[in-house]
Amino acid sequence: MASQSASAPITPVILSGGSGSRLWPLSRALYPKQFLPLVSELTMIQETALRASGERFTAPLVICNDEHRFIVAEQLRAAACQPTAIILEPVGRNTAPAVAVAALKLLESASDPIMLVMPSDHVIQNADAFLAAIDQAAPAARAGALVTFGITPNAPETGYGYIKAGGSFAPFTGVLRVERFVEKPDLQTAESYLAEGSYLWNSGIFLFSAKAYLAELGRTNSKIIEACSQALAQGQRDLSFCRLDAAAFAASPADSIDYAVMEKTANAAVFPVEMGWSDLGAWSALWEIGPKDAQDNVALGDVLLQDVEGSYIRSDHRLVAVAGLCNVVVVATDDAVLVIDRGKVQDVKQIVERLKKANRDEHALHSTVHRPWGHYRGIDRGERFQVKRIVVQPGERLSLQMHHHRAEHWIVVTGTALVTRGAETFLLHENESTYIRAGQTHRLENPGKVPLHLIEVQSGGYLGEDDIVRFEDGYGRTLPQKEPPLISLENKTE
Repeated sequence: MASQSASAPITPVILSGGSGSRLWPLSRALYPKQFLPLVSELTMIQETALRASGERFTAPLVICNDEHRFIVAEQLRAAACQPTAIILEPVGRNTAPAVAVAALKLLESASDPIMLVMPSDHVIQNADAFLAAIDQAAPAARAGALVTFGITPNAPETGYGYIKAGGSFAPFTGVLRVERFVEKPDLQTAESYLAEGSYLWNSGIFLFSAKAYLAELGRTNSKIIEACSQALAQGQRDLSFCRLDAAAFAASPADSIDYAVMEKTANAAVFPVEMGWSDLGAWSALWEIGPKDAQDNVALGDVLLQDVEGSYIRSDHRLVAVAGLCNVVVVATDDAVLVIDRGKVQDVKQIVERLKKANRDEHALHSTVHRPWGHYRGIDRGERFQVKRIVVQPGERLSLQMHHHRAEHWIVVTGTALVTRGAETFLLHENESTYIRAGQTHRLENPGKVPLHLIEVQSGGYLGEDDIVRFEDGYGRTLPQKEPPLISLENKTE
């Protein structure tokens, strides 16, 4: 095994993927759970980044998909976290290729860094125990072991994979050898694991050196390393992002770290830890860790309960009243309401699949749509009109653009807008408005130091957001370009 300096800091590698299906309707494909404040005022990705900060660590490296890049960058900026890189995956290939790219990228500027690989959407309630586990496991990782963190189980959980721990991984205190990995079991099997005592939940958090990981991956699946090396070498810098070459990365086999490496290496080790961990794999997990009232309910938002027990009730926008029910989950957003038995919350994924098959966009998007300059939310719609509330962050601006089929009326609610309309440029203050006719070149900017809020009223024969032509853009998007369909109040696609 290799030997490393015990003083070298560890590099957090944050994996920010996910389909946004298990916590629907709060989580969506284009705004999955890591971007939501589910257990505190911070979002999950902010919690993850800040948990692995301080003198033990370098700045994190983040891997996410292209659609999430500006959300990731903004949420980390808001948490005062400056990543060493944000790498964009053009297509999902599971965790083994993602971590291979991270290892290759880190080796460009370090001899053999230790990587702490973490999903961006896990809860760890005891951060001190987490950091202590990293400190105790680090010597084994520096010596070449591939360490995963096993969670001491407190229930026969069927939603997690398991690790059977073996004997001591000498000479490292507290580190055990991995005897085998086990898929998610049925209840009877999970109960036997709990009684046997040597099985741990598989957290999906890893600690190893970049070279040790690549050496094992090269031995078991060299095609992944070949594809990732090409994708990185042929990639491009895009603003503050590292964009992998799409064709090269798509050629990589799709595989997880467990299957590609951990189940096949003689250097797999596990460190057992109790740290209040959950992967928030279902709404029931949020009920389990949430603050409960005398009737065992977790109630968040504008909620009124009458004769309700053992339930998770959450409202983000409006009053939700629930009466005479036990062990249910009720989640209300501004465009969808979920009501489900708490014991059947895994069926939420089936609901999301049905939405996809019906070509409904509620599986992918909220009515609030995030953009690199801010966000907008649909308020109302009707024949030949729709209304949006737009928020532009300080110093940001939309692209210079035009629409063929719609006119726009802008009314400033708070802040100051710098408007380009044809050949003229002018300021709009609170309670002032302007009109942009169809076919007229225009741009909206926020020159101030506070967010700009305005109401936009669109009118015309076609109101889809694919009716946009950009002439100038500050976010690296190719010009001229039509906006890809996402969402609108007219047809729920923009």
